[in-house]
Amino acid sequence: MALIKSISGIRGTIGGSVGEGLSPVDVVKFTAAYAAWNKSRNRKSSNKIVVGRDGRISGEMVSGLVISTLIGMGYDVVNIGLATTPTTELAVTAENADGGIILTASHNPKQWNALKLLNENGEFLNDAEGKTVLKIAEDESFDFACVDNLGTVEEKFDYADYHIEQVLKLPLVDVEAIQKAHFTVAVDCINSVGAITIPQLLEELGVAHVIALNSDITGNFAHTPEPIPANLTETAAIIKKEKCDVGFIVDPDVDRLAIVHGDGTMFGEEYTLVSIADYILNHTPGNTCSNLSSSRALRDVTEKHGCQYSAAAVGEVNVVTEMKAKHCVIGGEGNGGVIYPELHYGRDALVGVALFLTMMAKSGKTTKEIRAELPEYVISKNRIDLTTDIDVDAILNNVKEAYSKDPENKITDIDGVKIDMPDGWVHLRKSNTEPIIRVYSEAKNEERAQQLAKGVIDFVRKVS
Repeated sequence: MALIKSISGIRGTIGGSVGEGLSPVDVVKFTAAYAAWNKSRNRKSSNKIVVGRDGRISGEMVSGLVISTLIGMGYDVVNIGLATTPTTELAVTAENADGGIILTASHNPKQWNALKLLNENGEFLNDAEGKTVLKIAEDESFDFACVDNLGTVEEKFDYADYHIEQVLKLPLVDVEAIQKAHFTVAVDCINSVGAITIPQLLEELGVAHVIALNSDITGNFAHTPEPIPANLTETAAIIKKEKCDVGFIVDPDVDRLAIVHGDGTMFGEEYTLVSIADYILNHTPGNTCSNLSSSRALRDVTEKHGCQYSAAAVGEVNVVTEMKAKHCVIGGEGNGGVIYPELHYGRDALVGVALFLTMMAKSGKTTKEIRAELPEYVISKNRIDLTTDIDVDAILNNVKEAYSKDPENKITDIDGVKIDMPDGWVHLRKSNTEPIIRVYSEAKNEERAQQLAKGVIDFVRKVS
């Protein structure tokens, strides 16, 4: 059993003892803490919270607990039922609600679920807000409403239609061009809520032939749900067999998008954002942003268009904060997360699909031709296992001091330590969920990326 408390919510495996898994008691406690935090903010209140969930087996049970708890805290609930994470984010603002709770463990396996917490803008809580919620939960400093002040519940199960409608209205989404292209497109819905959004979106975009894979919403995921190459071999084989123009794969809550070439090879999750940013910048030049562990390719593409790139600490809320500060026109994360402020500040696979297909249709290029025009980089992902007696902060400080001696290196320490070198970079950051230091590196080829990582790892082992 596992229970992980973080600033954006609570995540855990279903079952087990209180405090050791995501038990009903824990669900109630953290929902009540979130409601208490919301009431304490002294803002004009709609007294309304939106609740949406992905297709997990435990979703209906967890949703019932969350909704009942919010009612017990005196909140009126808008239950949008099965919904993607970006759909729930849009529903918060459409309802003028005080906030929202998304019930999803994202790419984690079926035994996991989570409460992800949103503010009134449909965006994840920041560090200070999240810590306040955790403190309220720890102290159990919340009071339930008396019988005359209980909340109500309203069911609105049509927000997928609303989401799709908003995507189709985007100026850089061209339905007519997509219709004329007569595409054959496959999508792997991973037996979750992608099944109620992506196939419908493709049809309304005018895709000639839509092949929906794993489109029964059972919560029994057809494969390990994280959309990375190792988990997509069967899906890729079908895309190749069906002679598709492109294949799309989403995670269970549809905020990440992976792309597959028609021959079944991978476009590369880092390049979902990079390719779409290139299209956006061709039409609306402006600044871009991704996190420190994302590919340098976005920086290169941005500078090619004469615009400015900036990097944020890892985490969607950090990227959004930086995007707002720098007035970015596009941003996101290298895990296939596209954030397009023209619609909303949240990772959104629907936006990614619509923009990518428009780019294909208007350019007349295949996915491989699009990919070949982008800067070529390879990311290597490694780890350093820790023991309880290791001082991680001291290690990272040693790395920072040692590598800053080279004037060609640029050091960033807003999230661990990142070393930007002339021909690549290495980023070290402590995991929030495991006793490890994650070591990501990138260069023009895999050999050099591994070499850069090895140099830093060897240094860490020497000084630890």
